[in-house]
Amino acid sequence: MWKEAIESAMETVKRNATNHPGLFPHISNELKYDWGQNNDWIDGFFTGLLWLSYEYSGDESYKQLATEQLKSFKHRLDNHIVMDHHDIGFLYSLSAVAEWRVTGNVEARELALLAADKLMNRYRDGFGAIQAWGMENDPENGGRIIIDCLMNLPLLHWAYQETGDSRYYEIAEKHAQKSLRFLVRGDGSSYHTFYFDRIQGNALRGGTHQGYEDGSTWSRGQSWGVYGFALSYRYTRKEIYLDTAKRMARYFIEHLPEDYVSYWDFDVAIEPDTPRDSSATAITACGILDILDLMTPDDPEREYLNDALHRMMSSLVEKYSTRNMQEAEGLIQHGSYHVRGGQAPDNYMIWGDYYYLEALVRMDKGIKGYW
Repeated sequence: MWKEAIESAMETVKRNATNHPGLFPHISNELKYDWGQNNDWIDGFFTGLLWLSYEYSGDESYKQLATEQLKSFKHRLDNHIVMDHHDIGFLYSLSAVAEWRVTGNVEARELALLAADKLMNRYRDGFGAIQAWGMENDPENGGRIIIDCLMNLPLLHWAYQETGDSRYYEIAEKHAQKSLRFLVRGDGSSYHTFYFDRIQGNALRGGTHQGYEDGSTWSRGQSWGVYGFALSYRYTRKEIYLDTAKRMARYFIEHLPEDYVSYWDFDVAIEPDTPRDSSATAITACGILDILDLMTPDDPEREYLNDALHRMMSSLVEKYSTRNMQEAEGLIQHGSYHVRGGQAPDNYMIWGDYYYLEALVRMDKGIKGYW
């Protein structure tokens, strides 16, 4: 089943790249992608799909398509095009770091290091973390962190490994510690975002931007935590991160519906038309794969997590994938972007596509992605 799903997904990726040369899939309220320039936080995911397809198949056409996109990411960084946010890791781990790891292209390595420096510049001494959005003096966002940023930290860890400059490691570690303390609740659930006094550093309040309400658990935010803390453990070997990833995974699994694909928020009332978020389930599947890889063979939670993983991925393939839809642009259906804001509550999500394929190729051939 995995092989069939992978082959179908790769055909869709190639068709999209061929039909929309030089463009990137952006989120749309219609049942398709809105193809545009490299100017959104999500644009690295399409490049990552091309690299996964190349590594899995060995088909040089995927490699050529991916390498052609590096110029776009260089242009974007050089000209600071929509870069006042923390999602630099999403953009450059899946483009420049991926290309360096797969091909050894020195230009890609240099670009990835410049991107890591750009992300470092978003660290704020005032509250000891990486600012999520906006400029440093932004009255609303100047002291804000969000859980998504855990997935941007691998860019800094990679830069530390490449250069030996401990500043990259130190900032990644400070941000992970801050996220652990203020974004993860005692029951293993999570806040999407947390606010600090941007000058004094005092903790103010937890909240949400895309979840149901400030005290709820937004399912995609929970998934970023599952995978993000597993990655922090991979790079630091601090047990608290692996323990946290497992706690958050348990919470995610325990709150899944019968078909093992999450709704968009774990605290929203479930009605017949309540949106799912298949992308959150795909991200969590990748996080569980990392946890399984990192935990000891005799860990008592191994069987539980492995069973949930296979139930989640089987459901995504059998009930949510587009493998029998010839002209579909996305790989999995029923993802949600910003339900409360009315933005794409039920559509394709390019990050959902990426993590779906990452999980599949890891399960089939051990290809781990680019974090």
